[in-house]
Amino acid sequence: MPFVKEQLSPDMLLLSFIYAVGAVSVVLIVLALCFVDSGLVRRKNMLDTWIAKIVAAMIGGFGTLVAGVGIWNWQFNRAFGVPNPLWQALKDWWLGGQFLTHYSGEIAFQKLPEADVQQVFAVFFVTFSLGTMALIHTGAMERMRHAPLYVMALVIGLVLSPLVAFFCWGPVGPLTNLGTHDFDGIFPLYIFAGTWVLVLSWRLGPRLGAFKPHPSGTQPAGNNVALVGAGVLLIMFALPFVAISSTWIAPEEGFFGISFTNTGLGIILENIFCAYIGGAIVGAALAYKRKEAQWALLGPLSGAVICGTLFDVGKPWEVFLISMLGPIVAFGTASLLQKAEIDEPKVIPLALGPGIVGALICGFVAWGTKTGGYPGAEGAYVLQHAEITPWWQLAGIATTMLIAAVPCFLICLAFERTKKGLRISEAEELAGLDQTYWGMDNYGDEPPLVPVNGNGAVTAGKEEPPPVLAGG
Repeated sequence: MPFVKEQLSPDMLLLSFIYAVGAVSVVLIVLALCFVDSGLVRRKNMLDTWIAKIVAAMIGGFGTLVAGVGIWNWQFNRAFGVPNPLWQALKDWWLGGQFLTHYSGEIAFQKLPEADVQQVFAVFFVTFSLGTMALIHTGAMERMRHAPLYVMALVIGLVLSPLVAFFCWGPVGPLTNLGTHDFDGIFPLYIFAGTWVLVLSWRLGPRLGAFKPHPSGTQPAGNNVALVGAGVLLIMFALPFVAISSTWIAPEEGFFGISFTNTGLGIILENIFCAYIGGAIVGAALAYKRKEAQWALLGPLSGAVICGTLFDVGKPWEVFLISMLGPIVAFGTASLLQKAEIDEPKVIPLALGPGIVGALICGFVAWGTKTGGYPGAEGAYVLQHAEITPWWQLAGIATTMLIAAVPCFLICLAFERTKKGLRISEAEELAGLDQTYWGMDNYGDEPPLVPVNGNGAVTAGKEEPPPVLAGG
């Protein structure tokens, strides 16, 4: 252990702990999404909702461990002139690579400075794929077969989500080094997942009874909408720790956002809670006006998403005002989906609509803010040589949506041409995924179910337990 002293200073241990908390906090967000979804599905799909979401998230994380971390680190090899930068990054940072298989005391500081910190940050990066797949599963609930979901999870974790992060989340990626700005993972997490879900929902089609009455009388229904509130609070608890981990902390140089913008811990926390409050106020007003409870519950989250790119560079009063647009944009997005008869009242309204609008607003509010580059780099990668602009924000949005939409469409087409297809059968949907996949149900003394209409509005009503598959 010849390198312990230089790799394990108290500063390094503190930074490792900060990023470790961020990684665990993303897992809490996955847990929160399980609560949200299990409250909004019919009881016959509750067990499967937990299982499919957890498995898909873990497969996505496995893919990122195999190659995704290397794809993200490709940007640093490019900035510092490492020969064959992508291949070297993949060799160093894949699951069997030297930087993920040797503990810090075995690695020379010159070879990998702050080895423990970077290894823990790699785990934090892996958890982004967990969160991305948890969101994508939310958009396909109650009607998608497991096999295509898991294939998508592997492809997304292995290549696609890390590729978006390479372009748009980090200091020296091709777009961030020119001025595209992200902070809280809006591009690789929310815009990517929202675009994927948009294409996926279109190819899957709506759940039975979502827009047109079904002969069985079935319709989308939440069995315990109050669980959404528990999920929202868990996300609100975890998100600040995720945000703090999206930073560079150099005690002798300063505190920076992920793209090396000047910022501070206090400002980031102020901005996050201003976003919660602004979104909550307008969301509550919308909920009372329309008598649709979900807007009160989801208001703080829409406020946080629309301001996610601004948490490091915005002023608290700016963030507060912009966050009030979050529920409005989410509601407008949900209304458009309802008119198009796309059955997805959660991920697209909360992630895609506010994510895109917020990223564009950031380009105007933070126009001219110095960003990009890396300390010690030269030439095109000098620290803070770039500026945030609206057009580079637009370039990041377009790149992210393209990387998500085209592969999703191709994977959907491939599975649609298989014998079993992309979607479960009508009989399986009526029986429920708990019965279909696990041979059990959660009916018992079934309480009244609360149908949810096409735009996510909660209304009164009851659904009878569906039939059981033959032999079930």
